[in-house]
Amino acid sequence: MKVTRDVILDLLPLYYSDEASPDTRILVEQHLADDPDLARLANEGRAHLTAPPPPPVSPDAEAQAYMEAKRQIANRVITLAIVIAVGAFALGGAALMGAVFLLNT
Repeated sequence: MKVTRDVILDLLPLYYSDEASPDTRILVEQHLADDPDLARLANEGRAHLTAPPPPPVSPDAEAQAYMEAKRQIANRVITLAIVIAVGAFALGGAALMGAVFLLNT
């Protein structure tokens, strides 16, 4: 079976993270030596594949983010309740005014 370019592309993350077996490393290196275009693309993409993971978030930052999200949800609930109450009072007032108008005519 011939090893295709797609197979090598699938193996590159393992190769760059030093998790590939010695046989896989040889296979990838041979294929990159035979395909200069793929070698150029692999070198350009290497920075993205080997970028360090983001630092862990501290428990204080997590708690602060949680409290901020909780505050925003509470504000939205209060705002929605106010909008519903104002709408209900307006609708009730309009209905009351309509009833008074109909009774006076």
